[in-house]
Amino acid sequence: MTDTVIGLIGGSGLGQALLGEIQGESHAVETPFGPPSGPIIRGRCQGVDVAFLSRHGEGHLIPPAAVPYRANIYALKSLGVTRIIAGGATGSLREEMRPRDLVVVDQVIDKTSRRIGTFFDQRGIAAHVEFSEPFCPTLRAALLAASGDVDTTVHDGGTYVCMEGPAFSTIAESRMHRAWGGDLIGMTCMPEAKLAREAELCYALLALPTDYDCWRPHEPGIDKQTLLNEIMDNLKAATANAVALMKATLAGMAAMKLDDCPCRHALELAIWSDRAGIPPQAIERLGILLPRADR
Repeated sequence: MTDTVIGLIGGSGLGQALLGEIQGESHAVETPFGPPSGPIIRGRCQGVDVAFLSRHGEGHLIPPAAVPYRANIYALKSLGVTRIIAGGATGSLREEMRPRDLVVVDQVIDKTSRRIGTFFDQRGIAAHVEFSEPFCPTLRAALLAASGDVDTTVHDGGTYVCMEGPAFSTIAESRMHRAWGGDLIGMTCMPEAKLAREAELCYALLALPTDYDCWRPHEPGIDKQTLLNEIMDNLKAATANAVALMKATLAGMAAMKLDDCPCRHALELAIWSDRAGIPPQAIERLGILLPRADR
């Protein structure tokens, strides 16, 4: 895997925990889409070249809707990242997906509305990527192959409902999400996953359920502070489980040759514009995101 750089994106709790596992150099990256959430740490972990980014920035100061998703993905690609393993805390919509379990997500329902969800939002290039399978099967398989090395239940597949936030769901909404077939509820998966596909990066998401969403009543008599403490304890335990799985996955990847993947060629048939008519300023703005033949 000498030619492979794995991007690691950490969410609530996971960002700080992953940072402690990586020795490397900090990079402040500027992009055509503004600055990313923070500096990117480029180094080594478990014998693999990695680039780490904390999604919410230092001190968790960036709320989900304000995360600079486009800048984050562009910055990681500019540092040589070819594959991304992301993590994020979620609520569970299913009894069997218990707090402290891990879920290797395979589908998503996008309910966000205030975020720019594409690199191709301006006149100059029209592109439509295939997104029926939003998460890279190669990276999902690598995570699942390492699941036996961690002391927790790792679920193969789950549908992530990505809501706008920052408020949590009503009970009616939570029940609706379950009726839709949702298994997890969170606020950060989109447009991150879609932008990774547009950037021709493999992307897998590891969800960390910290509690049951409000469809499931809390135990009678439990006060809000006790409930919050329980959720934070679950987040801490789920974070430790996620770090262990990511490290085991990286160690496994260090010893294997990863096959080429359709994610790496997502724009091959996606650009519908007449190549000869694409204006230079559009090519300059998108830069490294475009296939070499279109630059």
